[in-house]
Amino acid sequence: MHFRKLDVWQRSYQLALSVCKEVKSCKDYGLKDQISRSSVSVPSNIAEGAERQTAKDNIRFLYFAKGSCGELLTQLMLARDLNYIPEQRADALINESIEVSRMIGGLIKYRSSQIKEDCGEYEL
Repeated sequence: MHFRKLDVWQRSYQLALSVCKEVKSCKDYGLKDQISRSSVSVPSNIAEGAERQTAKDNIRFLYFAKGSCGELLTQLMLARDLNYIPEQRADALINESIEVSRMIGGLIKYRSSQIKEDCGEYEL
């Protein structure tokens, strides 16, 4: 399980823990469910992609994780603006989700550079 050694997985896992703890007592069950799911989706997709056999599959799941970061960011902003999460705490979680998204983007770029296109065999 090498994904657990990735800094981006570790940070996204800690972010998910923090978010779930922060919204634990939220009475808006719809937003609470959505924000919990999106936060958990980030490290889960990083892990699932890492366990896939091909680099292309890995990258595809990294894109899912990056999309979940965008979803999480939006939901954190809503939770802050609806006063479900204190502004200072929400801003810290928002900043961390932005940083995790950047890290995922960097990993996507790195992994994509390692894929060589199969040119096939052509007659000259």
